Amino acid sequence: MTNLLKLAVTVFCSGLVIATGVHAASGVSGANVDSRGRFLDKRPVINAGAVTPGAYDPHGDYASDSNSKIEHLFLPWEDVDLATLGAADDYARARGRALLVTVEPWSWARDWRVSPGDLLAGILSGQYDSNMASVCSAAAKLKSPVTIRWAQEMEDADGQFTWAFWKPADYVKAYKRVVDVCRKHLPTAQYMWSPKGEKGLKAYYPGDDYVDVIGLSVFGYQPYDRLEVGRDTTFVERTTPGYDRVKDFGKPVVIAELGYAGSDDYVRAWALEVNKPHTEFPALNAVVYFNDLEVYPWPRKVGRPDWRVADHPLVPLN
Repeated sequence: MTNLLKLAVTVFCSGLVIATGVHAASGVSGANVDSRGRFLDKRPVINAGAVTPGAYDPHGDYASDSNSKIEHLFLPWEDVDLATLGAADDYARARGRALLVTVEPWSWARDWRVSPGDLLAGILSGQYDSNMASVCSAAAKLKSPVTIRWAQEMEDADGQFTWAFWKPADYVKAYKRVVDVCRKHLPTAQYMWSPKGEKGLKAYYPGDDYVDVIGLSVFGYQPYDRLEVGRDTTFVERTTPGYDRVKDFGKPVVIAELGYAGSDDYVRAWALEVNKPHTEFPALNAVVYFNDLEVYPWPRKVGRPDWRVADHPLVPLN
């Protein structure tokens, strides 16, 4: 099968095992105090007591970052070489990181075409049970703690994901079936329900028995800010609406995808804030950076934001 697994494949040998999932601890024990002089890029600034950082890092920019505690992977459940998960596990264990695995219920092959209705019908009929069973059976062999995040941003109206066209009740049925299948093969996993943070997300909540942690997506893009609201926005401002919509579920919250791009001043303001503990977000336990180019163009004809940290050198302030 085609190897479409998006992960950093650099492998280091180590016997280090971490004993918690992506949301178990708030704060970075023994964090190396960060500075813009140490990292001449735009990654978040990490200081003692910071909210736990992590990254989706296909370019390997976080390979030597001892503060990063979560390794985020994306994979489809079709056309993927699941043996590659073993390399990701070794990579994460060598760095003392837990694994956050986003499973997208489709293929990344260019000729893959399944309508939202057909995909839903296939899931509910059991046609795709073997796909999820294969993923979870492979994950069960890993030594790192695993959190499964399935079919993210389901309430997003932008049309990016096939499953975002489903009615809320249908999404809930599909989510529950998939988690039930996965639990048979991977009973030790944590399960992340991960809306984007938009209005109407509560209708997609599958229930407390199916959610261990809630994920959100938070992005700041200066050109979009100025067109949409006429000024620069802050991390707290962008995070508050989604957080407020999920906080009453009483679950730990993780920003599963974070990115920001803009001028030096804009980037610096975000970098200083995103992993800082905020009283507005007491349940926020981890922030995971999306270190890649945006996959789809944004609205308002602003193109594809580049969230990659290494492509934005940031001169330290004196």
